[in-house]
Amino acid sequence: MLMLGGTIGEEALDTDITAPCHAWAGELTRRGLHVTGMGLHPPESATTVRVRGGEALLTDGPFAETKEQIGGIAILECESREQAVEAAKAHPWAAIGTIEVREML
Repeated sequence: MLMLGGTIGEEALDTDITAPCHAWAGELTRRGLHVTGMGLHPPESATTVRVRGGEALLTDGPFAETKEQIGGIAILECESREQAVEAAKAHPWAAIGTIEVREML
């Protein structure tokens, strides 16, 4: 999974790269690597849920203590970590934000 992130206040979060991202996804789909992906609404629309001692604690965004946010994800089916990293390096978001590559369980 590729998690696309950026730091609040950086240009990346205000940059529309929808068309290049769709082109990237189309190419990886053609190569049989892209499974799915999606963008996320901003943290202002988020709610965190924690259950402590049987009580649900809800916190609505934005979260002042958080400087980075995840703006979207892409699910790939790669043969190796190296292949996933190469796909992340080719993603348009890598030029303006951060991409975290993680294996899914």
